[in-house]
Amino acid sequence: MQTTYIETQQISFQDFKNQILEDYKLGRISREMSYLGRREVLTGKAKFGIFGDGKELPQLAMAKVFKNGDFRSGYYRDQTFALAADALTVESFFAQLYADTSVEREPASAGRQMNGHFATRSLNEDGSWKDLTAQKNISSDISPTAGQMPRLLGLAQASKIYKSVKFDGSEKFSKDGNEIAFGTIGDASTAEGHFWETLNAACALQVPMIVSIWDDGYGISVPTMKQRAKADIAEMLSGFQRKEGEFQGCEIIQVKAWDYPALLDAYARAEQFARVESIPVVVHVIEVTQPQGHSTSGSHERYKNEERLAWEAQFDGLVKFREWISNYSIEIEGKEEVLATNEELNAIDEEAKKTVKAGQKQAWENYQKTITDLISSVLPLVENLKGQNIEIENYINQFNKLVSKAKKDVFHLVRKSLLATRGTNSAERNQLMQKYNEIFEVEKDNYSSHLYSQSQWKAENVKEIKPIYSESSEDVDGRVVVRNNFDKIFEKYPETLVFGEDAGNIGDVNQGLEGMQEKYGDVRVADTGIREATILGQGIGMAMRGLRPIAEIQYLDYILYCLQGMSDDLATVQYRTKGGQKSPVIIRTRGHRLEGVWHSGSPMAGILNLSKGILVLVPRNLTKAAGFYNTMLQSDEPAVIVECLNGYRLKEKQPDNLGEFTVPVGKIEVTKEGKDVTLVTYGSTWRIVMEAAEELEKLGISAEVIDVQSLIPFDLTHEIAESVKKTNRLVVIDEDVEGGTSAFILQQILEKQKAFRFLDSDPLTIAANDHRPAYASDGDYFSKPSSDDMVEKIYAMFNETNPQKYPAIF
Repeated sequence: MQTTYIETQQISFQDFKNQILEDYKLGRISREMSYLGRREVLTGKAKFGIFGDGKELPQLAMAKVFKNGDFRSGYYRDQTFALAADALTVESFFAQLYADTSVEREPASAGRQMNGHFATRSLNEDGSWKDLTAQKNISSDISPTAGQMPRLLGLAQASKIYKSVKFDGSEKFSKDGNEIAFGTIGDASTAEGHFWETLNAACALQVPMIVSIWDDGYGISVPTMKQRAKADIAEMLSGFQRKEGEFQGCEIIQVKAWDYPALLDAYARAEQFARVESIPVVVHVIEVTQPQGHSTSGSHERYKNEERLAWEAQFDGLVKFREWISNYSIEIEGKEEVLATNEELNAIDEEAKKTVKAGQKQAWENYQKTITDLISSVLPLVENLKGQNIEIENYINQFNKLVSKAKKDVFHLVRKSLLATRGTNSAERNQLMQKYNEIFEVEKDNYSSHLYSQSQWKAENVKEIKPIYSESSEDVDGRVVVRNNFDKIFEKYPETLVFGEDAGNIGDVNQGLEGMQEKYGDVRVADTGIREATILGQGIGMAMRGLRPIAEIQYLDYILYCLQGMSDDLATVQYRTKGGQKSPVIIRTRGHRLEGVWHSGSPMAGILNLSKGILVLVPRNLTKAAGFYNTMLQSDEPAVIVECLNGYRLKEKQPDNLGEFTVPVGKIEVTKEGKDVTLVTYGSTWRIVMEAAEELEKLGISAEVIDVQSLIPFDLTHEIAESVKKTNRLVVIDEDVEGGTSAFILQQILEKQKAFRFLDSDPLTIAANDHRPAYASDGDYFSKPSSDDMVEKIYAMFNETNPQKYPAIF
C-alpha cells in the first residue's frame, strides 16, 4: 500500500523551507500565467480566457496528496494543480490559450478545448494503454457545470473493484485498488443535480473519492444564497456526515482558501480517510477569491461592491501566504530560523514573471511558426496564378493587408484562387491544387480526427463470426440466449462487469442476467440505486481505468437522464483529447414498440444527433444483441446496444458458440429478398415489416426487407444502394417521430450512397406520430406504424404508377 502524506512528513527544516518556497514560487508562476493570459485575450492574440487565480493554495495542498495512479475529474480552473502534478507547463498553458494543434506542445487536447481544460494522455500513439499507475492522471475536463461529477464516481469505484478483480494487464491500471479519484467543482455548480446524485452514490458505495469545492461566494454574478437552500454547502451536507461504525456517508472538512497550514492538514486528513479507509470526503474550501473575475467575458466589478473587492485584495491567498512566510520563525538549537526575507520573496516574484513571459513568448513563436510555414508553402503557388486571373492579385493584396493571419485566412486565399481559376488546366494550378489537398489532410487530422477509434481495436475491425447451430441447438426464450451469452462473457473476460437498476439480485427485470450475481459475485454483477446519470458515469470512469463496464439503463426512455453525459462527455472523449484517452463503456438498454407514454419512447434521433462518437447498435432480436456484446468487448469504442424488450419471451434458436459469435457493426442484413421495393428498418419494427412484406406478396408486390442492425456506423459497404438499384423504390420504416431516425437513414442512403439515381418513385418514410404512444396494444397500433399502415402506404406507391394493376384501396 502507498504511504500517505501524513506518514511522510518527518523532514528537516531545510527540506521544509525548500518545500514552502517551491510552493510559493509555483503559486506565483500560476498567478502570473493568469495575469498574462488575460492580457493575451484582451489584446486579441487569444479568443477567450478563464483562469484559476485565487485558487492557488488549495490546489497546491491538494497536489501534495495526489500520487501516481490517482485520477482527477475536475473543472476548468485547476491550472495550479495541473502545474504541481506535472500535467502542465507554462508553454503548454499558452499553447492551449492560442489553440495550438500540436499534441507535443498542447498534449491535453491539441488545441481542441479552450484554455483551462486539462488532461493527461492515457494512451500510446497506437491507442494502447500506458501504465496508468506510473503517472498522475487527469481525465479530460469538460465545461458543462457538474458534468464531470458522474465520471468521478466511476474513477473512484474502479479502485474498489481492483481490490478484488484481477486480469492480465490489470497491473497497468491499479496497485491493489490503492488509488484515489479527486474531483473539483465550483461552489455554485453544487446546485446541479449531477453533484447531488454523484455524492449520494459515492456515500452509498463508499468509494475513495475526494471532492474539492472552490467556494468564492458567487456563481458568475449570482451570490451563493440564491443558488441553494443554504449558503453554506457544508452545513447543507451535514446529513451526509458519516457516523462512527457505519459504512455510509462521507467526511466533510471545511477550510479557508488562504490558510496554507490548515489546507495542508485538511488534505492530509482527506487522503487518510480516502486512501486508507475508502471513505468519500468533501473538502469545502471557503473564502476563495477571484482576483480577475469569472472570465475575460466580463468584469466582477459589475457585481461586487467595494467592500467585497477590498476584502478579496486583503485575503488573496498568495498575499496571505507571503505574510505567513514572512512571519514564520522557529528556534532550532538556539538559533532563530526564518523561511525567507522580503527581498528573497521579491526575487521569487520577479523570477516567476520572467519564467511566465519566456514560456508565453516561446508558445507564441511556436504557434506563429505553424502559420508562417503554411503561408510560405502556399503563397508563392498562389502568386504563380496571377497571370491566369485578374482577381488573384486582389486576393493576395487583401491577404497581405491582414494584421493577424490565421490558418483559415490561408485556406480562404487558396480556395478563392482555385475558384477563380476553375476550368484552367495549367501546371501552376495543378501545383496549388496538390498543395491544397496536402494541407487539407493535415488540418482534417488536426480538427476532425478521433471522433471514433483509429486503433487496431476499432469495432469495424472485429471479424464476423457467425452463430453455429446444430441438431442439438435448442429453441429457447430470447432472454435465455442473452443470459447464457453473458455467462460466457463473464467467464471469458474477468475485467467485464455489469451494473444497473435490478441488474444484480433478480438478474434484471427481464431475467437477462438471471443467476449471474450468484455465480460471479456482487462486485461484477451489481445493483444500483435509481440514478441513471451516475450509472453512466460509473461506466465512463471505470472504462477510463481499463475495466470493461456494461452500464445498464433499464429502459430506453430513461436514457434521456444520461444524454448530457453521453453527449458532452462519453461521445467526445477520444475527440477532445485527439486520441489521448478512451472510455469503451457499453450502455445496455431495452425498448421499442412498448406500451404507454413513459415506456414507449423512441428517442433514437436524439441519441443519433447528440451522441456522435458513440456507436448506436439496434439488434432485431436477442441473438443479434448477444453478438454485438461479443463484438464490442473486442473493441475500444463506446456503444449503446438497444435490446428489443418485446423479444425476451419470443423463441430463438440458441447458438452453440455462445460468447464467440460476433455481429459486425456497420453491416446490414437482407432478411427477405424481393425485386419491387426496398424496405429498410431496424429493431422491433422489423417483425412488423416482415409481416407487411408477406401481405404485399399476396398483392403482387415483391418487397426486399433490410435490417440495418447498426445505425452508427451505417451500412459501410453501401449494400442498401445496391438493393435500391435492383428494386428502384425505397421505403424507410421507423417507430421514431417524423423527421427522426428515418430522416437520418434517408440522408445516408440518398446522399451518402447516391441511391437517388436509381429511384423510379419518390422515397417514402413511414414513421410514428409525433406524440408518445397511448397505453396498451391499441395505443401502439394507432400511434406507431402498424402492418396495415405499411401495406397501405407501400401499395399506394404502386397505385400511383400503375393504377390499373394496383387499384386504389380507399
